[in-house]
Amino acid sequence: MQQTNDQIIQIRWHGRGGQGAITAAKVVAEAAFRSGYGGAVMAPTFGTERRGAPVTTSLKISRSKIYDLSPITTPDIVVVLDHMILHEVDVTSGLKPGGWIIMNSPRMVKDYSFPGYRTAVANATRLGVEAGLRKGVVNTGIIGALGRASGLIGIDILAETIAEEFSGRNPDANALAARLVYDATLMDDSTTGGPTDA
Repeated sequence: MQQTNDQIIQIRWHGRGGQGAITAAKVVAEAAFRSGYGGAVMAPTFGTERRGAPVTTSLKISRSKIYDLSPITTPDIVVVLDHMILHEVDVTSGLKPGGWIIMNSPRMVKDYSFPGYRTAVANATRLGVEAGLRKGVVNTGIIGALGRASGLIGIDILAETIAEEFSGRNPDANALAARLVYDATLMDDSTTGGPTDA
């Protein structure tokens, strides 16, 4: 994703209560600073905090300082931690034309149809287990998919930041999950959409 110095990249995260979408956004914000971005702002979270209920959090990053602290309404990127949320929430709401939908799903990227948008898919659930995490821990893995599809932050900095954030809580497995998902992410960067629905 090409970016000018004053451009703000807006990333909206869709997850469920307890999945760690807020932590994932925090890790990416820290990694952005380490990568030379001058601004990274997390906007408020929307939705109930009840475990399993859909939640949304937002992150803005820019090469220069960010003064706009308002919530995101027109994201450049949407990150979906659970593909089943597609049946409950319109994740494309406000997404800019040509924007990315980056999703944790066991299905193939060709199985999704989002005309006008680009899609990236990886099975962060399965790869997290392969990395040594308990089933259902997907937030560190999906960070790898975001890194791969967007190209905004390198996987080495992302993995290093993850390991530090999860120090004392399986840091190596969490960092490995991001690397495995990064390598496994499949992308359709056309905007015509795939052949079938979600």
